[in-house]
Amino acid sequence: MTEPQPVRLVVAISSRALFDLSESHQVFETEGVEAYCRYQVERENNPLEPGVAFSLVRKLLDLNLLLGERGRVEVILLSRNSSDTGLRVLNSAHHHGLDIGRAVFAGGASPYRYVSAFGAQLFLSADQSDVRLALDAGCAAATILPTRPLSGTSGEPRLRIAFDGDAVLFSDEAERVYRQHGLAAFNETELAAAHRPLPGGPFKDFLLALHRIQALFPAETSPLRTALITARGAPSHERVIRTLRDWGIRIDEALFLGGLEKTRFLQAFDADIFFDDQEAHCDAARPLVTTGHVPHGVANAGQSGVAGDEP
Repeated sequence: MTEPQPVRLVVAISSRALFDLSESHQVFETEGVEAYCRYQVERENNPLEPGVAFSLVRKLLDLNLLLGERGRVEVILLSRNSSDTGLRVLNSAHHHGLDIGRAVFAGGASPYRYVSAFGAQLFLSADQSDVRLALDAGCAAATILPTRPLSGTSGEPRLRIAFDGDAVLFSDEAERVYRQHGLAAFNETELAAAHRPLPGGPFKDFLLALHRIQALFPAETSPLRTALITARGAPSHERVIRTLRDWGIRIDEALFLGGLEKTRFLQAFDADIFFDDQEAHCDAARPLVTTGHVPHGVANAGQSGVAGDEP
């Protein structure tokens, strides 16, 4: 018999999502590649300041300490930098105590093609074109939106990850009905399909990987907590609950907001990161919560929505 594969969570992240590279990126934009290279090499022993997703990465890697096993959770750097300019990034990771041992410096090319080679379940980048390519290749991916570095408001060590539903955890099948026919038709369709599981969206496998990591801890003391925060409300909630049950995935909290704005609920959950496919929701959340925009589904296909509360 084939032995089961060990439970692992692999997250790939770009250097601009992990560290504050705004100053050096400005050099690149205004003075060009050669000036950027000189700037980084001259400062390769000057640690970079934490970026938007730094706290998330630290909490992910801390799960290994709690498990007493290195490598269960791995973070890999995927960068458009060259190895010369990337040295400052790795030096900074080690300065800040981040256990990152694998990296790709693609020398100006898109590094997304290495996501699947590493077996990563999630790719986070500041470059939306790389994120779209990763999504098209079948990997959960999100554009980390620029803001000041953030962490959970309480400062507790527990890692809290929040997801939107349609077009993130689930396919955009139901959202297409809403946009084409309105809220009443959406609710009617979802009620009729309550016992038919929704197809998986781009983040289904990432949620499953989180669920498997959670299962390594006692449920009552798990250092990792997940939430579904969706604008769906009754009666469309039932299909979502039954879908997660069918997948065999535990999600710790499910908030069905019936169209209410999500930001204050993300604050109450104390999310370390929130994933949503709709730019308006992301723009509202990002001043207070590290936010990943998932450029997937009908909301990102240039189609106009229908007035009213969105599912």
